[in-house]
Amino acid sequence: MSNEQSATVILTEAAQGRMADAFFGWQCRIRQIAMRDGGGRPSEGMRPEISLPEQNRVLGQITVLISRRPLDETAALFRHMAKKTQDPKERLDSALKHLQGAYYQRAREFTPALTALFGPDSQAVKDLLFAGRCQLRFNQFSQSYSLPCDARLLPQEDELHQATYWHNALFNPNLPGGVQVLAFHPDWAHAAAEPPVI
Repeated sequence: MSNEQSATVILTEAAQGRMADAFFGWQCRIRQIAMRDGGGRPSEGMRPEISLPEQNRVLGQITVLISRRPLDETAALFRHMAKKTQDPKERLDSALKHLQGAYYQRAREFTPALTALFGPDSQAVKDLLFAGRCQLRFNQFSQSYSLPCDARLLPQEDELHQATYWHNALFNPNLPGGVQVLAFHPDWAHAAAEPPVI
């Protein structure tokens, strides 16, 4: 489905639910594969192209996370795992062991928002917050999704911010101070998939 076609199609409430379920199920599958077979490295489907359609601008690719509920428990667990050892290899092994298990087994346990971590002075964050809306285009294993999203900055004390920060800290022990976390809320009424979700 082209961008022009998807912009004119408005999904029914039932179709929106099917689209969201299919997308998060797909995300869980590709993340399990990345954790089990890829050593935790983000795969193509975890790194959507992000664009600002109204400005006809492509900002590049970002790595997005999905976070499991309850968020306070997820954030606390990741924080504990990150602080338990100063050895980066031990920390990574612990993270992979947890994420290779049951973490991604139930897609409906994840929050509806996607998140991404950016540096403290990211121009992309400024551009996204100014625009307010963006398009995320995901592609892997002959499946693609195009999701229009609202973007908002999460305060540091927000549980989704905390879950995102500590997840990233498990894989990158050298996160700089002042990192920013954006939440992306998909507009499922205008989302599109190829092949289509039935």
